[in-house]
Amino acid sequence: MAKTMDELDHKILRILQERGRISNIELSREIELSPAPTLERVRKLEKMRIVEGYHAELSLAKMGITIKAFIHVTLVHQQENRIHRFIEAIMGIPEVVMCYQVTGEYDYQLKVYTSDIGALDRLITDKISKIPEVGHIKSHIILSEIKHSHVLPVMIESENEH
Repeated sequence: MAKTMDELDHKILRILQERGRISNIELSREIELSPAPTLERVRKLEKMRIVEGYHAELSLAKMGITIKAFIHVTLVHQQENRIHRFIEAIMGIPEVVMCYQVTGEYDYQLKVYTSDIGALDRLITDKISKIPEVGHIKSHIILSEIKHSHVLPVMIESENEH
């Protein structure tokens, strides 16, 4: 898909990631293209599912979320039906905002948000540890966030790669 994009498409993608609510008129001014072809390019990127959606970023503090943590989970057994049951259980826990299957010393890395330490403790004790497939849990509270970006690196292929 990347081969059907040019430098202008990449510029549009960078701008949309930084400011998803930018108007088509403003976007067209920034990329120095008239509004109609700008909108056509954005719609093409959406149709190609490169742009999958637009989202509001909320203030965690104003939402009452003061604890962010990573929880590493190792399953008792790596059997297909147990993996599916674990995933199904995790999907039903709203405090789990991200779940990654990973390589290494544990099987899954969860990113969780809670209102306080007590809520984190209840999440681990009353929800995650009660999933029958879970064998080992290790949690890490995030002390500070050094970098948080939703902007993916948009790279243009060099001519040598063709």
